Amino acid sequence: MKDKSKRTRAVHGGTRRSQYNEVSEAIFLTQGFVYDTAEAAEARFLKAGDDEFIYARYGNPTVRMFEERIALLEGAEDAFATASGMAAVNGALTSMLRAGDHVVSARALFGSCLYILEEVLTRYGVEVTFVDGTDLAHWQAAIRPDTKAVFFESMSNPTLEIIDIEAVSDLAHSVGATVIVDNVFSTPVYSDAIAQGADVVVYSATKHIDGQGRALGGVILGTREFIRKTVEPYLKHTGAALSPFSAWLMLKGLETMELRVRAQTQTALDIAQALEAEPKLSRVIYPGLASHPHHDLAMKQLGAGGTVLALDAGSQEAAFRLLNALEVVIISNNLGDAKSIATHPATTTHQRLPDAQKAVLGITPGLIRLSVGLEGTEDLIEDLRQGIAAI
Repeated sequence: MKDKSKRTRAVHGGTRRSQYNEVSEAIFLTQGFVYDTAEAAEARFLKAGDDEFIYARYGNPTVRMFEERIALLEGAEDAFATASGMAAVNGALTSMLRAGDHVVSARALFGSCLYILEEVLTRYGVEVTFVDGTDLAHWQAAIRPDTKAVFFESMSNPTLEIIDIEAVSDLAHSVGATVIVDNVFSTPVYSDAIAQGADVVVYSATKHIDGQGRALGGVILGTREFIRKTVEPYLKHTGAALSPFSAWLMLKGLETMELRVRAQTQTALDIAQALEAEPKLSRVIYPGLASHPHHDLAMKQLGAGGTVLALDAGSQEAAFRLLNALEVVIISNNLGDAKSIATHPATTTHQRLPDAQKAVLGITPGLIRLSVGLEGTEDLIEDLRQGIAAI
């Protein structure tokens, strides 16, 4: 499958069939596995083969299918699936870091990612330096000879800044640092983060991979050595395993992901273009618009603007009026779903941040994050316009 298109890999990659030769992937709902003899159990615990499993916390045939398929899709050597996207972020960072290590991170991050870097890692003696991820001079000044890792979202949540993966990776690799990229907004459809220099890629499979609001899941991708010798020992002992049923849902999601994401992206562009001149909005943020400050980089790195845009209604009161007037778009805090979802980051996903930090990140009181779904484009534009009229 390696020489096939992404769409073909997303449908067929990693398939394992039982003796029944089923068409749809089987769900192995078991927590343990049986050995023919005590000697066989001993041998498997010493070294499990590619098609041998010990315990569902360590691995499962359905979960392994998902790991192999997403790794094939992303161009990674291997992957480890986790119970959620945040388990993947935490696992990728914590598994490789120790007290005294130094990490450089972009400051524009999802609230839970910030919590891991600001609270969890520093609590255990890891030094973290935050930078403006879009400014290469800031990265260059912050990365030191002893820097162990750099971390950033390739497209930031919720202000949609684009970070130059290749340039930051070059700086990090010059001192031997590992590059960890949270790639949720970029999606596996548009991203070539590993080819562009990332060592480790993290996804919340809850988003576009499932794409239908059904289950939590995450995945860490990288070299086989990193996944099996660094990530796997940490995660299998700390227990952030993906359930077989959720893995099966993610496999089904991968089959239609490219069709969904490309349709959502086109609708997002149409909405952004339709609303860009709305006088009641102080700004429309979308990397697919020529007005976006990182538009050229987005086109070079991704080739598209993605499925999410942001609208600024000017104040929290105006944003709430807009949100409360919506009839098609729902108010929630997920993204990458078949349903269009509007979120007010300042009072939900990034609520815990001090006002000064929100201001630095561009998370204004009027900012609304809009994850575009699969509804009719004209229906969404009409819904948003009547919401804007309520301001």
